[in-house]
Amino acid sequence: MNKLTKVGLSALCGSLASVSAVNAGTMEVLGGATATWSSNTGQVTGNPIGMNSAVTFKGSGELDNGTTFTLTVTGADQAAYTSGNISIVTPSLGTIVVSSRTGGTGIGGHDDKMPTAWEETWGTSLGTGIDLPKGVSSSMNIGWTSPSFAGSTLKVAYTPNNDATFVNDKAVSGIQSHKTGGVDVLLDINPSFGMDALAGLNVFVGGSRSETDNEASFSAANTGDHEEAVAGATFAYGPVTVGYQRSLEMTGLEVAGTVDYYQNNAFGVSFNISDDLSISYGEMESHKKVSNSVRATTTAESIQLAYSMGGMSIKIAESSVDNATYASGTASDFDATTVAMTLAF
Repeated sequence: MNKLTKVGLSALCGSLASVSAVNAGTMEVLGGATATWSSNTGQVTGNPIGMNSAVTFKGSGELDNGTTFTLTVTGADQAAYTSGNISIVTPSLGTIVVSSRTGGTGIGGHDDKMPTAWEETWGTSLGTGIDLPKGVSSSMNIGWTSPSFAGSTLKVAYTPNNDATFVNDKAVSGIQSHKTGGVDVLLDINPSFGMDALAGLNVFVGGSRSETDNEASFSAANTGDHEEAVAGATFAYGPVTVGYQRSLEMTGLEVAGTVDYYQNNAFGVSFNISDDLSISYGEMESHKKVSNSVRATTTAESIQLAYSMGGMSIKIAESSVDNATYASGTASDFDATTVAMTLAF
């Protein structure tokens, strides 16, 4: 048992405090707060004032062979547990992560990689209802990221039951999901080949497959596995970054009235006017196909501006959506203005 012989408490840039102990690693508390004003045309707004209070606890240490490990636990609004992971970084075998809904493993971190000044097109106060490919990242999973080779990395993630839950230690989810074992594979490529003109290029492609339980009574309609795929690229040249990506989710359901697939196209461009000021435009078009029915389409777009002043930033988003939640008609067309003030400490 390690004996605590020295404890230090100090304010850090970007953190609330850091506690260290001899042979016991370090513990940081990272904090931030965001206040927003949301004005949504065509929807019942009520009180437009909102607040986010995010606190993240991060503990880290190192083994004798140079392997480092990190525990990250995030509590979002009202100190509720949001996500966490245990990350082990080895000197030569890459990174192993035990993830609890952190979203960065597998294809989950690439559901929308388009450049933006603030949030994703669908991530402001405007509810678009767009379905996104998540792979196994919403469930408890084990992920591996390879060491970088020629600017490229390979990510693999696995879950024995893709049930979108989180589980405490010495426990099980206790949920019989129609999606059982799931595997994600993603290749992230920065193919510069020593050429300055390609230094800002990033290409990614990945897929996910979850086996389905065809014998479960609630999923007897399943005729195939649940499959998802993402592919896209971003390119940064000076202050400008552009990107485009496509994604597909095949549910494996082929019975009338069930969703057959979702297919998304996303585009984005951002411009860093200065070190403190940036602007972006993004759009996403999402298609939903129900068996024995016509394909429904939701389209969203957002113009955003972000300005930073030290530890404070002001962000504005003008967003709109047509046919929200894949429902056609003007009753599902909305506009929104979202203003946010974020403080990091």
